[in-house]
Amino acid sequence: MGLGEAILLGLVQGLTEFLPISSSAHLRIIGDLLGSDPGAAFTAITQLGTETAVLLYFRHDIVRIATAWWRALRGAYGTDWRSRAGMPAGQASDHDALMAWFIALGSLPIVILGLLFQDAIEQTFRNLWLIALTLAGFALVLGWADGRGAKQRELSQLTGRHALQFGFWQALALIPGVSRSGGTITGGLLMGYTREAAARYSFLLAIPAVFGSGLFQLAKSVDDFGKGGTPGFGATLVATLVAFVVGYLVIIVFLKIVSTFSYKPFVYYRLGLAALVVILLLTGVLDANSAPVTT
Repeated sequence: MGLGEAILLGLVQGLTEFLPISSSAHLRIIGDLLGSDPGAAFTAITQLGTETAVLLYFRHDIVRIATAWWRALRGAYGTDWRSRAGMPAGQASDHDALMAWFIALGSLPIVILGLLFQDAIEQTFRNLWLIALTLAGFALVLGWADGRGAKQRELSQLTGRHALQFGFWQALALIPGVSRSGGTITGGLLMGYTREAAARYSFLLAIPAVFGSGLFQLAKSVDDFGKGGTPGFGATLVATLVAFVVGYLVIIVFLKIVSTFSYKPFVYYRLGLAALVVILLLTGVLDANSAPVTT
C-alpha cells in the first residue's frame, strides 16, 4: 500500500465512521477497487484514529462520567448495595455514574459476539454480495425507524435494559454494511430516543468496543505488517492519523445535522451505494470473494 492509498483509505474511514453508512463496507469496496481488500485488521486499527477523535470531542463528558463513577465506587452516594457495587443510589444527579455501567453493559454483546464469530467477521462477512444486501436492507430499517420513532427520550432517561438493547444493535455492525453508528442510532430511535441522544450515545458506546478491537488487532498484527499482502506499519499509521483528523471534523458536523434534519439522505445514499456495488459485481469490476488479508 502506497502513501496515496493510505491517505485515501484514512479519508474514507474518517468520513464514514460516524455516519450511518458503514465505514467497514466503504473500506472493503474502495480497497477492492484499489487492487486488494486491506483486511479486517487494517479496518480495526484505523478505527483507533476515529475513536481518538471521539475521546477528544467528548473529553468533558468522559471525564465527568469517569469521575462520577469513581466517586460511586468510593461510596460517595450512600451505603446501600448499589453503592457497594459502585453504583449510585439513583438520584438524577447520579446518572453520570450509572452511565459508566450502562456503557460497560452495552459493550458486552459486541465483545462476546465478536469473539465467537471472529473468523466469519474477517472472512465470510466481507463478501461484497452480503455487504450490498446489508447496505440496502439496513437502509430501509433506518428509514423506518427514523419515521416511526417517538424521538422524545433523552440520555438522562437511559435505563439498564435500554443500554443492553443498544449493545445488541451495535453488535450488528460486526457485519460490514450495517454501520456501528447506524445500528446504535436505529435501535435508539425505535426505543424512543431523540436523534441527537441516540447519536451521542452511539459515540460513547463505541469507545470500549473499538479500542478493544483495534488494540487487539494491533497486537496481533505487530509482527506481520507488510507481509503476505498486508498493509505496512507506515501506511497503517498514516491512514489512522488521517482518520483521526477527518473524523473529528465529521463529529462536529454530524451532531449539528441530526439535531435538525432526518436520516433520509443517508437512507438514499445507502440504497444508491448498494445498487452501485451490485452493478460493479455483475460487470466484474469488483470481486465478491476477494480474499481478505489475514495476519
